[in-house]
Amino acid sequence: MSAHAVALDQPGRRVVLTGNEAAARGAIEAGVSFAACYPGSPTSEVLPTLARLGARFNIYTEYSTNEKVAMEAATAASYAGLRSLTICKADGFNVALDFAAAVCLQGINAGMVIMVGDDPGSHSSVREEDSRLLARTANFPVLEPSTVQEAKDIVKAAFDLSEDLRQPVVVRCTTRICHASGDVTLGDIPMVKKEATFTRSQRFVSSVKFAPGMRDKIKRAAALAGDSPFNYYTGPENAQRLVIASGPSYTYSLEALAMLGLEDTAGVLKISTTWPLPEELIIKYLIPAREVVFAEEVDSFLEDGVMVLAAKNMDRIGQTKFYGKNSGHVAGPGGPFVGELDPDIVAGCLGKVFNTPYHPPAIPNAGEARDIIEHSLPGRELALCAGCPHRASFWAIKTAVELDGREAIVLGDIGCYTLGLYRTGYNLLQTVLCMGSGVGLACGLAKLDRFNFRQPVISVVGDSTFFHAAPQALMNARYNQADILCVILDNETTAMTGHQPHPGRGVSASGEAVGRVEIESLLGGMGIPVTVHDPYDIEGSIEVICSLLRQKGPRALVLRRSCALVAVKGKKKNRVYVDQDRCIGDSCGCARFCSGVFACPANIWDSERGRARIDEAVCNGCGVCATLCPGKAIVVERTV
Repeated sequence: MSAHAVALDQPGRRVVLTGNEAAARGAIEAGVSFAACYPGSPTSEVLPTLARLGARFNIYTEYSTNEKVAMEAATAASYAGLRSLTICKADGFNVALDFAAAVCLQGINAGMVIMVGDDPGSHSSVREEDSRLLARTANFPVLEPSTVQEAKDIVKAAFDLSEDLRQPVVVRCTTRICHASGDVTLGDIPMVKKEATFTRSQRFVSSVKFAPGMRDKIKRAAALAGDSPFNYYTGPENAQRLVIASGPSYTYSLEALAMLGLEDTAGVLKISTTWPLPEELIIKYLIPAREVVFAEEVDSFLEDGVMVLAAKNMDRIGQTKFYGKNSGHVAGPGGPFVGELDPDIVAGCLGKVFNTPYHPPAIPNAGEARDIIEHSLPGRELALCAGCPHRASFWAIKTAVELDGREAIVLGDIGCYTLGLYRTGYNLLQTVLCMGSGVGLACGLAKLDRFNFRQPVISVVGDSTFFHAAPQALMNARYNQADILCVILDNETTAMTGHQPHPGRGVSASGEAVGRVEIESLLGGMGIPVTVHDPYDIEGSIEVICSLLRQKGPRALVLRRSCALVAVKGKKKNRVYVDQDRCIGDSCGCARFCSGVFACPANIWDSERGRARIDEAVCNGCGVCATLCPGKAIVVERTV
């Protein structure tokens, strides 16, 4: 909806919010004072919502350079007696795990919540990852909302639980909760005086001597989970057929049982406190059950925990059969441990286990749906936006590598420019693993000369990713004199996740003007030579890259041009068009260059006329294509 609806001080009013907005509202109702994150989908909208309301509710918000720093800053606020929130996606939880595992040993002061967004189906991630496994390793209690309403309520409750345990608490949301919209009943907004206090007598030191106390906290969390209002059973009394579900899989299970007509004979036990488990509550419903099915995403986390619990209580539970991901009975099209669940998938799984025929809808899955409509919709590849400066950068790098002739290795990273893996990014990048990894990999390759490795090594990293994870690897390159060229694609924003600011923007999360951290100054301080160039100057960029490839030692090139989507807002665009009298069509040196080779979505091939044309509704007017057109038929009319 909007920050306005999140800010309403009208307890009992129902409003429509997204899951991320609801989580932000839950933090406000809990009296949060400090929020920090590094942006990452599916949780990208939580901090901006709080930032827009920061002045009204006295909440400090910041985009930190990475998730570890964000968690450290939020922990400091907790030490000082302020409720704090840090937000990340599953990938970012990995980045923060070093600190996270340590902070649990000593504990905290005021309530601290870590909201983690998991991404079953990898909608905006390079992999699926179940963050509950990391939370258990670091000894964080885990709460999981199943609805948008619960996203608010559970975040709010997590602060209370955190203070009760003196332990950070993880709220694990998935993409379907974060990006869903639903009715939310608003609660009270506390009017409390927020003051930070940190005295000389306070000590927070990680040590193994605190491990027994940490275990005691987990036991206490398990006891509290038994009375949690977010764990409950729906269905007939003493059901012999039981589904145990968490997260959005709970609502899928209810719908699936209704589709199968089994809602009167099978029950669903909803578990939101997935670590530690409410043991007595689970045993209560396992005792009468004879068939138990687990519905969860992505791993068999809940299933494994309940199975261990059942093994410990065999004398009370009896001969019960368990079905889930481990047995292969709960699986989507990709298998048990891959992808999302949905009502159809769960209905199919339950139908097989409970021996109840399930008749899928007319279009049972996305694959068949695509087959049906493939002739109705035009094909579309993953592609960079029209006018994206990264397209020009990729073209220049690829051309320079070909001209150099030594088969340079080009290593990538995560961001918009990950599209450099594909045809529309000229198949340039050869690795994409995690943020900053391209630079570290380059350091390793560049030190293999004694083993007859002679190819040049190029690392490509975005500006936001540079600040997040590249400086340490570049310091390593400088210290060990790795012969690498690091190309920083600086589009002056965090474009992939919604144009959030970063240290190079000079703007804070709340929109305040702050000092800008210059990439070239940072590199210069490391003793790494740096060149800055405009990627729209294609010929100049190619020449610069060719020159840098012939140099030795660590060196950097910043290709700087604002993101096209940001640059054109409120400004006139250049008009770009194809002079049909000059277009040589199929006869050009790069056949169908405009729509095929250059791969800009604004460049269209008119098959009937055998000519290229420009879709002015899509074109951002960058004019890069005009410098590359073999027939010089593309014309740019400059605007004033």
